[in-house]
Amino acid sequence: MTDLPIRIRLDGPPDVAAVVPGRMGWLVRGLMAVALVGAAAWLGYAIAFSRGLDQRHAAAQQRLAVEAAQLDGYLSRFEYLPSLLETSPDVDRLLGTPDDRALQQSVSLYLKSINLLAGADNLYVLNVAGDAIAAADFDQPGTPVGSNLSYRPYMRQALATGRGAFFGIGITSARAGYYLSYAVKREGRTIGVAVVKVNLDAFEREWRNRGSDMVLVDARGVTILASRDEWRFRPLAPLSVEALEEIATSKPYGSSNLAPLGWIFTEATHRRGEVAIERGAVYSVDERPLNERQWQLLLLDDETPILRTSLVIGTLSGLASIVALLAFGLLTQRRNEIRQRLANQAALQAANDRLEMRVQERTAELRAAQDELVHAGKLAVLGQMSAGMVHEINQPLAALQTASDNAVQFVDRGMVAEARGNLVRIGDLVRRLARLTGQLRVFAYKSNAPLDAVAVEQAVSETLMILGARVKDGGVEVTIDLALDLHVRADQIRLEQLLCNIVANALDAVEGAAQKSIQIRAVREEGQCRIAIGNSGPAIAADVLDRMFEPFVTTKPAGKGLGLGLVIANHIARSFGGELRARNLETGGAEFVVLLPLAE
Repeated sequence: MTDLPIRIRLDGPPDVAAVVPGRMGWLVRGLMAVALVGAAAWLGYAIAFSRGLDQRHAAAQQRLAVEAAQLDGYLSRFEYLPSLLETSPDVDRLLGTPDDRALQQSVSLYLKSINLLAGADNLYVLNVAGDAIAAADFDQPGTPVGSNLSYRPYMRQALATGRGAFFGIGITSARAGYYLSYAVKREGRTIGVAVVKVNLDAFEREWRNRGSDMVLVDARGVTILASRDEWRFRPLAPLSVEALEEIATSKPYGSSNLAPLGWIFTEATHRRGEVAIERGAVYSVDERPLNERQWQLLLLDDETPILRTSLVIGTLSGLASIVALLAFGLLTQRRNEIRQRLANQAALQAANDRLEMRVQERTAELRAAQDELVHAGKLAVLGQMSAGMVHEINQPLAALQTASDNAVQFVDRGMVAEARGNLVRIGDLVRRLARLTGQLRVFAYKSNAPLDAVAVEQAVSETLMILGARVKDGGVEVTIDLALDLHVRADQIRLEQLLCNIVANALDAVEGAAQKSIQIRAVREEGQCRIAIGNSGPAIAADVLDRMFEPFVTTKPAGKGLGLGLVIANHIARSFGGELRARNLETGGAEFVVLLPLAE
């Protein structure tokens, strides 16, 4: 390559130039080459580091979404548990007579049996003064029975708003957990509080087995779950005096000294933050809030692997630029170095391809995990909807089948008017089924549908029309005695649902009786409507009668029922401001009485 001089324009008279000697030209070109190599290395490093952080951020957000959904779904499983105790007569009696030792033992055993099925850490009942009077772990060391927990936030929240939630260390058990509370009411007045405690240690164990560190931070900025033991129950920043005073009262963190972690948070590029931890280690941090819990889930990834990879890629970029310069300068004289340049470029591409492949594989794994979580949630919802649908529309479908069969016979006989009446009835039943599907969640949620005046005669008529096929096929004699112009304050569909459950239960009771009869009577009684449904079946056993309206209590054989029909009926009656009772008749058989407020 010829040694060409470089011409430089100097300040001074126009068209004045100087010829730079050959050695100076090589020095300038060498400096330019060094600057170009340095720029290429820095650019390769910067791009690799930025892309590595972006890919890490995307993977972190996907993992946070999965972890948050798992944690939120796990806690949501237990939200119904405290409210279930409101349906227990023994719990109601114990809150009225909290000093009854035998009743305390009975309720504690009942809580223990429920908790064995639910899988919570503990389940207990407090009176309005905050005294624990029954618990699932009553026979274990550290049980809350006998302790006063009125200072706990979940107790105060339940008394104030009906529900409460709180994470903290148990005062008696010294175990951390998430507390869900529910105010137990009688006639609109709070008589106690039911509490379930959920243990979250399994999430911490799972986090420790993963590559990245993760912490869960509460509303005060204190870590309540952490993949490292030394990070647990420590605030991200020093707490205020007011926060420390509130913590001293509610005692959520036990005897922890609440020493700040001393992390230094800095803003990095868009969508990310950085935190410096002990010994100068730098982590990229991503966070995600948990729905309605005022918690933040933080995922910390060490930036050292990304930094090392970026340095390697930056070095390779610098080497590639050197190779490119040498290949350009010695193209005609150094063919062997051209092959080396191509080999270096191929190696650089292979390294880049391997990096891309690892990112794609990791993204595919996270997407698969997320798809499995969504699929599991869909299967759970489908199971619940299927069970509810079969329970609610089985009886209207039987009436629909009977009406359609009669319509076919009327058409075959040329009885058009009668066939038309059955078709009209079929249409009414179809519309009723459409309305019923909107009421399938009546046991899980409180309905917001407004109550109105409902004619008792019409509700009874609709009920017997739906169950007509069973009445006819079973040869059951139904006697009806209703007071005139009797209206109650209720919802038409749910009242019919309540009556259908009770009458269907009566039909099951008289199935094997010698004399099959059902009596339905309705009268006004002390400002209320009293609807009594009696049957000639066998008497109800005393132990079953005491727990008749508790979930899963049934005398039917396996496969015939889940023990939820009367629980749902009782729940509907309470939602109307009434109640449901059961008793054995002296003349034989049993009777269910529905007391509902009269409509103005």
